[in-house]
Parts: sequence; C-alpha cells; structure tokens
Amino acid sequence: MATLRRALFRLHQTLDLSANSFRASQSLLRPHLGSVSRFYSDGRSIEVDFSNEESKRRLYNRLLYRSKQRGFLELDLVLGNWVEENIRSMDELRIKALVDVLDLENPDLWKWLTGQEQPPEAVNNNPVFTAVRSKVMDNLNNHAAPETRSSPGQPWVRGWDDKRGLDGGPKYGNQ
Repeated sequence: MATLRRALFRLHQTLDLSANSFRASQSLLRPHLGSVSRFYSDGRSIEVDFSNEESKRRLYNRLLYRSKQRGFLELDLVLGNWVEENIRSMDELRIKALVDVLDLENPDLWKWLTGQEQPPEAVNNNPVFTAVRSKVMDNLNNHAAPETRSSPGQPWVRGWDDKRGLDGGPKYGNQ
C-alpha cells in the first residue's frame, strides 16, 4: 500500500510540474501567437509583414493552406485555385480581405459564392469575395447549363427523399 501511495504522489508531482511548465511555455509563446500565427478578423488587425521574402513566403503559404484545406471540397477547389493564382499580387488590404473571407463558415460562403443566397452587406463589399464570386459565376455561366441549376436565391440540392409519400415514390427511407 505504501508503494502505491508513493507512486501516486510521484505521479501527482510530475503532473503538477508538467502543468506548470506548460503554463510557462504558453506565456512565452503568447506574443508570437498573437501576432504572426493569428488569422482572426474580429476587429483586431493581423500583422502582415512584407519586410522580407521569408515572412512573405510564410504568410502566403499559411493563407494558401487555409484556402485549400477547408474540409469542403468545392471550396477547397474554388478558393484554393483562386488564392494560388492571385496571392502574389495582393497588397496588405487585399490580404486582410482574404483573411476575412477565409474566416467565413463553409456552408454560408458556398451559398453566397454560388448565388443561392444573398450575402450580408459587409461580405458583399469585400473585394476578395467579389472577385471570387465573379470567377465562380463566370465558370457556372460558361460551363453549366442553366436548366441544371436552381433559380437564383434557391438552394441547389433538394432532399434525398423528395418523392417520399408521392404516388410511385418510396413509402419510407432512401429507396
């Protein structure tokens, strides 16, 4: 029993030490995380550093990664390709506008880009959003027949069981 008590006491000390060292490392890293690694648009401005090639490269890579790895395949392709084509020519204001677009939620952003819903005024006035939406709509108009799309302002996809309960349709489930 005494051996178990000693082991538990050592474990408790080890956990306390690791928790304290974690807190210390957090306070040391906080200034770095607050300026370079932060991409939030909640009123605080991000630090866009174009002073040297390395900082530009890091910024471009972070934004490109965020635009290509959203977890929403359509947006990964649309945003990723647009950002890859345009990021090198963007100034600080456009970079901040891009960050604002990247902070939007995927379903909303997709509906706004494809014209299924009208975006809020703040989003509609964003120059990056406007440029991406213009590219998306040009591609849709050039490569998709109008009859394959819904009316403007309407969702594209209806439910998977739209015919449930109708004559000849499934009675239940996905049949």
